[in-house]
Amino acid sequence: MTLFIIARVIHIIAVVMWIGGVAFVTTVLIPALKRMESEDKKLELFELLEGRFAFQAKILTILTAISGFYMTDFLSGWSRYLDASFWWMHLMTFIWIIFSIVLFVLEPLVLHRWFHEQAEKSSERAFRVLHIMHIVLLTLSLIAVFGAVAGVRGFFM
Repeated sequence: MTLFIIARVIHIIAVVMWIGGVAFVTTVLIPALKRMESEDKKLELFELLEGRFAFQAKILTILTAISGFYMTDFLSGWSRYLDASFWWMHLMTFIWIIFSIVLFVLEPLVLHRWFHEQAEKSSERAFRVLHIMHIVLLTLSLIAVFGAVAGVRGFFM
């Protein structure tokens, strides 16, 4: 049971730091960058800060996966994926999959270069698209957090 508690603590801390970072990027960093006048400085600053956060997010998503897998296995909770009342587990897993694909596959192979090219063509449009994508991901993440907190306390919709 002690290992389960440690896994839950790791899971919650990793999710708080990961989604908190996404919230910061979405609600503070991107809006501030969109207001900057210097296109070169805007892109340079974004790549510097987002790159540092992307490294942290990779570590955090790995910790989230390991701890989440362990907790689900410990509780013999795999059948919850067959029960619609555990919709929040489906959403948490979906969010994790999306972020993992973006962080480990799309960003290094495609998105980094694509965003840089788009920002050089039209910085305003590139940052607007980036902001919309972050808003969607943050919204889905917060719904998953809401569902998970309520769901582990017995509240089912």
